[in-house]
Amino acid sequence: MNNRSIFQEIKRRPLGLFSLITLGILYFFAIFASFFAPYPVSKQQLNKSYHPPTIVKWGEDGLYIHETRADPDNPGRYQIITDEKIPIRFFSKGYPYKLLGIIPMDRHLIQITQNDDDARIYLLGSDELGRDVFSRLLGGAQISLSIGFIGITITMILGFLVGGLSGYFGGTLDFLSMRLVELLMAIPGLYLLLALRSSLAPYFKSDQMYLVIVIILSCIGWATTARIIRGMSLSLGRRPFVLAAKTMGQSTSNILIKHILPNLASFLLVAATLSIPGYILGEAALSFLGLGIQEPSASWGLMLKQSQQMKVFMLNYWWMFTPGFAIFITVIAFNVLGDTLRDIIDPKNQSSA
Repeated sequence: MNNRSIFQEIKRRPLGLFSLITLGILYFFAIFASFFAPYPVSKQQLNKSYHPPTIVKWGEDGLYIHETRADPDNPGRYQIITDEKIPIRFFSKGYPYKLLGIIPMDRHLIQITQNDDDARIYLLGSDELGRDVFSRLLGGAQISLSIGFIGITITMILGFLVGGLSGYFGGTLDFLSMRLVELLMAIPGLYLLLALRSSLAPYFKSDQMYLVIVIILSCIGWATTARIIRGMSLSLGRRPFVLAAKTMGQSTSNILIKHILPNLASFLLVAATLSIPGYILGEAALSFLGLGIQEPSASWGLMLKQSQQMKVFMLNYWWMFTPGFAIFITVIAFNVLGDTLRDIIDPKNQSSA
């Protein structure tokens, strides 16, 4: 089944189409996070701690907000201190950044025209240090969502190479490879995460921790994939077209890439879609435990860790839990899309259709 027919089948399934659109929106905002974010992820405003979402109003001149000040008698409550309107401008200049990491820009979707540095717009409130939760949510999306794709790419490559070669050659290589796979699968995932994190951390700086997390999650995830691909390669190795390729003297790499890989593509697509949530949750778990992404960077797991203080619950700072909602939506969307792809590619469903 080619890519066009798969997409046509997804369009016929409302849940699958909705999940695909949801993931498309999430990754769109993640790719262009710096453009949509009003402020840098680490910019603090200590006198705006736990500021609730800013109330945006409409007037004759367009959208505007009012300047606020903390209420000394009610923690977490803010009062309007002036009737002066602070206009909201679109596509205005703000902090400089590089679009897609390449193109220097300073334009942002929304900015406010302000006379002092205290005026801020918080679309999703602020955290304990007065940092904009919306900007940090977008910055965290770049890390949390990209880790899934990069990690699953490495996992699938390792799984295909180890599993494909083991199933193709068999013998001693197959025996040694599968014993290594079984060893990795026998170690509890959480303990392996903690062990790898502790052993690798001293050799990397805090700004390189992203790479460490990708390596850790990839090392854990490839074993199961390799075992499944090994079984499928054993079956494919006995097919007439593979035996014919061997008889014609084609190289091992050519047979793996041109004959075995295309027949595994459907499985790899479904497995990747269903496995990406595990990488997102793995990063969130490490960051939540303080072993993942470190300050001043932002990830959804790190933001959740910062929201576990008791006063967040007691004073109902609900906006601090938006990273958890983002993780929930992303994981559900990937699982629904993976189930849809599995139903589409499953030969039993195709024959019944």
